[in-house]
Amino acid sequence: MRLYSWNVNGIRAAAKKEHFFPFLEKSGADVVSFQETKAEPVQLPQELLTPKGYLSFFSSSKAKRGYSGVAIFSRENPASVASELPDERYAQEGRMLIAEYPAFYLFNVYFPNGQKDEDRLDFKMRYYDAFLAHAQKLRKKKPVVVCGDFNTAHREIDLARPKENEEVSGFLPIERQWMTSFIGKGYVDAFRRVRGDTEGDYTWWSFRAGARANNVGWRIDYFFVSEELAPKIKDAWIEPDVMCSDHCPVGLELDV
Repeated sequence: MRLYSWNVNGIRAAAKKEHFFPFLEKSGADVVSFQETKAEPVQLPQELLTPKGYLSFFSSSKAKRGYSGVAIFSRENPASVASELPDERYAQEGRMLIAEYPAFYLFNVYFPNGQKDEDRLDFKMRYYDAFLAHAQKLRKKKPVVVCGDFNTAHREIDLARPKENEEVSGFLPIERQWMTSFIGKGYVDAFRRVRGDTEGDYTWWSFRAGARANNVGWRIDYFFVSEELAPKIKDAWIEPDVMCSDHCPVGLELDV
């Protein structure tokens, strides 16, 4: 089973660029999870509502139109698709879809950004905890795959300039510690499991100062699998040459 995750920074804008539909056609993906779609289904053209060969599922922000949002394009019809966390405090911003497949639950998550102020950082940390509690609950039934934009680089090798960003949300000690504790609960970073401690592998680059051309980036988009599924990882990778967004797609192949 071949899965992709991609923060498209506006799915309508991304779909107008030359890489988007060719990527879908050539990817061989069974499931593509999108984050930051910034659209409601009623705003989307037909080719995004009924993408060729896929079923589509969306969760949009109830709090603010054109903000956040996630989507899943799936060749197989999931047994169930849940929108958002069960706690209403974290269910208003269109940040999560949970699709149930025979071998696992797939969490597609656009985690909050904590850079605005202390309140948003606090919300981000509480969202992390609420997500993990729900993932652990579902994990009692079957393994879990988590993909999406975590908005945190875990280790120094996960961003180009760690020293300069030690006091920036996205690389704060509290955020990095949560990532460590998440892994400690039995979740495996698929890319690191396959590729090891390689450097220079990033998934997001600022639009400013030629960051992408110079590969001054951050690895903040991930696939994690619960450890009972780890032996099924066949491959995991990053596709930095796919444009359309300030993020690039990340991939996972499972032998399920």
